[in-house]
Amino acid sequence: MELLPTIAAPGVGERADAAADAACHLYDAVTPATGAGPGGWSRTAAEDAAETIETTAHALASIHPRAEVILAPVHAALADLRRQLALAPADPLTAEGVPATPRTVGNPRRTRWVRVLTAPVPRQPPSGTAS
Repeated sequence: MELLPTIAAPGVGERADAAADAACHLYDAVTPATGAGPGGWSRTAAEDAAETIETTAHALASIHPRAEVILAPVHAALADLRRQLALAPADPLTAEGVPATPRTVGNPRRTRWVRVLTAPVPRQPPSGTAS
């Protein structure tokens, strides 16, 4: 069995580390200190968390020849969780492992709307016109 290299491709290690940190912060946010009741999930937050796991599993599928088969139960479990929570199903994949519905951008997260409120930009007169 071939071991993984010590150094990842550019950006991979940093992004994997950031994803792990974000998962830990999410766990801390939704796990009440008293252990009582659900931790404040919303429909959007649950969809985002499920999509994060699905996307990470798709990324890990290239790590080993059998990784896709090994990770199949993760996708099945998430599909069942989506059904139980009445969430939209994940995008179906083609035989090549890419979403059947083409995205406008390769990264699924970049196709979503931004949830950050920003100050409006004042209107500027068109350049090259006299005022």
